[in-house]
Amino acid sequence: MDNTEIHIVPNTLIVAGLASMGINWFAGRICQDALDASRFPRWKTFLKPYFCCAIFFTTLLLIGVILSYAMKGSLEGSLKVGLKNGIRFYKDTDTPGRCFQKQTIDRLQMEFRCCGNNDYKDWFEVQWISNRYLDFSSKEVKDRIKSNVDGRYLVDGVPFSCCNPSSPRPCIQYKLTNNSAHYNYEHQTEDLNIFVRGCREALVGYYMGLMNSIGAVVLTVFILQITVVACLRYLQTSMEAAVGQENTEVETEGYLLEKSVSETIMEYLDPVMKLLLINQVEDGQVKAEAGAAGTSGATTSGS
Repeated sequence: MDNTEIHIVPNTLIVAGLASMGINWFAGRICQDALDASRFPRWKTFLKPYFCCAIFFTTLLLIGVILSYAMKGSLEGSLKVGLKNGIRFYKDTDTPGRCFQKQTIDRLQMEFRCCGNNDYKDWFEVQWISNRYLDFSSKEVKDRIKSNVDGRYLVDGVPFSCCNPSSPRPCIQYKLTNNSAHYNYEHQTEDLNIFVRGCREALVGYYMGLMNSIGAVVLTVFILQITVVACLRYLQTSMEAAVGQENTEVETEGYLLEKSVSETIMEYLDPVMKLLLINQVEDGQVKAEAGAAGTSGATTSGS
């Protein structure tokens, strides 16, 4: 793939998934301690940050689900450029960093039964045979290189990995568009000779099927996670009402929000805003003191 934009989907799901494991482990411990009213109060100070983290990472799960279905355009664009570069560097088996490019492309085409980026004709536009394996004393090689503006050796042929094993005849890799070069051959009707589907189409179909399946699974996990957080909130509020009661069995009421949604959000944001304001005031004081010190120094120097 060409860029890292598309990687946001798996990375988001990995981070949210790992965080959810920790969140659910804490939820289990809290529920276990809730069986003993004397042990539950020790969680009281941790519950508010816990719910903030749980809601944040649960939201990440939902974002991951949405991105799984919405990133098809980015996926296709990333594969288009990435496969184009892969085909262009196919011959660079001696270049550091590209030594395994040929092997990767060959395995890709054989596994996904595809050829080229859009189709097999993409190989006609690049020099995919390394100069190391060209006989420059041959007239044919010289003529092909001279006939190209960029001095590249272009052929109407494809790598062996484009050959279709289902073909009833031995694979024809070279002179694919020259019917007279092969006996009983018509390149427009020889669909079985090589793979005609482009690798971009094959990979987009594969990855979108994968992302759609993962999206459905993660959506199920998201619903379960929301249920866990909601149930734990009910448990927290009902247990807080039971703290200090002498009876071991007492009926209490639980709730999700003690106040309205906006008031609850502000309640959680107030400590953060106050912290930011304190930092701004401290920065302002430091700058003011630095300015005053500079003014004082300038006055002393003038005196």
